[in-house]
Amino acid sequence: MSVQRRALLSAAALSVVLSLGAASAASADSLLDAVALAYQTNPDLQAQRANQRAIDEEYVQAKAGYRPTLSVAATGTVIDGASGVKGLGDIHSNSSSIGLTASQTIWSGGRIATAVDAAQADILQGRETLRSVESQILTSVIQSYVDVRRDTEALRINRENVAILQRQLEQAQAQFDVGEITRTDVAQAQARLAAARAQSEAAGAQLSVSRAAYASVVGQTPTAELDPEPALPGVPASFDAAMDVANVDNPSLRAAQYAEQATKARVAQARAAYLPNVSVSANYGSTITPTNGLSFANRDAVSATATLQVPLFTGGLTGSRVRQALERDNAASIGIDGARRQVLQSVSQAWARVLSTRASQASNEEQVKADTIAAEGVRQEYQVGLRTTIDVLNAEQELRDAQLALVNSRHDNYVATAQLLAAMGRLEARELVNSVPVYDPKKNFDRVRNKGSIFVDRLIEGLDQVGKPSGANRTVKASAPIDEQAKAKGDAAPLPTKP
Repeated sequence: MSVQRRALLSAAALSVVLSLGAASAASADSLLDAVALAYQTNPDLQAQRANQRAIDEEYVQAKAGYRPTLSVAATGTVIDGASGVKGLGDIHSNSSSIGLTASQTIWSGGRIATAVDAAQADILQGRETLRSVESQILTSVIQSYVDVRRDTEALRINRENVAILQRQLEQAQAQFDVGEITRTDVAQAQARLAAARAQSEAAGAQLSVSRAAYASVVGQTPTAELDPEPALPGVPASFDAAMDVANVDNPSLRAAQYAEQATKARVAQARAAYLPNVSVSANYGSTITPTNGLSFANRDAVSATATLQVPLFTGGLTGSRVRQALERDNAASIGIDGARRQVLQSVSQAWARVLSTRASQASNEEQVKADTIAAEGVRQEYQVGLRTTIDVLNAEQELRDAQLALVNSRHDNYVATAQLLAAMGRLEARELVNSVPVYDPKKNFDRVRNKGSIFVDRLIEGLDQVGKPSGANRTVKASAPIDEQAKAKGDAAPLPTKP
């Protein structure tokens, strides 16, 4: 084996060892570990953060309208050929020129200011969308975690049931051999054991499916034994309390409200096209043309221009754009009502599931206690001949079913609670894990917001605010009165207008 090949194999082996060590160091044995790992590495969440950083650039692009532009252009011309006119001979000439142009918008009628307003609303809407994606990811993490825990416990119960039925079959076979019971009793024990083995295999397969789902959302396979899930913080005491929070914090509702802010700004932007535009420009140009011999003719020119552009007729284009923007604002306003209805539905359904699963869990706990006592009593009575084989098998079956029902109800209650918090807008990494570094989208915005800024920004921005059109929508909105109290509560907390 060559030295180069041995070196490559050694490097590969080292990378495997390092990756295994890193995976071991980042293993998620608890729900909070899984949440922290998914929060930092989940690709869907990472992609949404990148999308939000891209949206931040819209603000920089809109603000660029306040700033001057500077461009340079250089040309060179060479003419070498026959003139085509008798007596003139050939033509030989060349020239070069360079020009420098600067332009500055003084007043755009509010076009730039409204574009900045729309960009700000888009950024705030994007942050709420990022919150919504984070909530969805964390819900998936919680779902997959408790799925693995449920299926692990279900597999344990089924395997214990197989072991119990195996012993029951052996005991029935021994009693049959001495003539104490009939062949029917043995057959009943055999049938129950076969069914229990099939159910145990199905439980093992379901656990594999849940482990794969966990690995997909968290980023690594779960450990053999996951810690019990902790109590979720912020669970409301009543439905009204849940709705109070949801009407303020639900990310989908807040995103719809910011979307309306953006459409209102674009209505104003469309109306600004009716207004004049004032700009100034300056140009410096130099043209060099060779004359006789080695002489050159150099012509320099400097010009300054002030332009007032007043739109008079656009063939209906501006009016069409205004009407289009108004209808989009109308749709966004109606979308807020739709978002409120969706919040009401989500919170109501989640609250009902929490109450239902909580009651089921309490009932199943009582059932397991009772079935445990009953199964033990039947086994003892069987030993003294007061019960038959089928009585024992039925008691074991009822106990196993009650244990599985309890496992499922605990799982369902925890998932329903997480879904309720998500519908309220309170299922966030910062609420669950204090140690995880929280991603703050405002940091990137603060980093890029002043890119390209110069001293004239504030002056031109102030001028462009003068006479800026309104974004008020006069279109009749088709809204229906649903839960007016919740609607009022949702409007009571004003949204910030700047990121």
